Amino acid sequence: MDFAYGSGDFMFHFAPIFITVVFVIVFGTILVRSVKGISQWHKNNESPVLTVPARLVAKRTAVHHYTNNTGPDTVTNDTSTTYFATFEVASGDRIEFHVKGTEYGMLAEGDRGRLTFQGTRYLGFERDRSAV
Repeated sequence: MDFAYGSGDFMFHFAPIFITVVFVIVFGTILVRSVKGISQWHKNNESPVLTVPARLVAKRTAVHHYTNNTGPDTVTNDTSTTYFATFEVASGDRIEFHVKGTEYGMLAEGDRGRLTFQGTRYLGFERDRSAV
């Protein structure tokens, strides 16, 4: 088995190993992320639904840009935005939740009210109307 670079044998031996390693890494990453997601979903379902007094201390967004080559002369650009809200509860702990865009738009930093959540799952925030 001669791995001389000029003979081309090296690539015939290296390419299948490289492709297999890449496949295992990609498949392994997908599997680990899926297991983590299912585990978190299960933990959230097992957690009690809590409603606690809270104050909205911060809002933020994460914007992701995607470029897709859909044809020889066609490129499309897509953008997605993920919305987050951070609440502070009576103990001083801060909890950040992923929220829907419509909910994000209705929240204002400094709002006080009652936060409802289950594990890491945001269920809602009812503003204290007497503070308005």
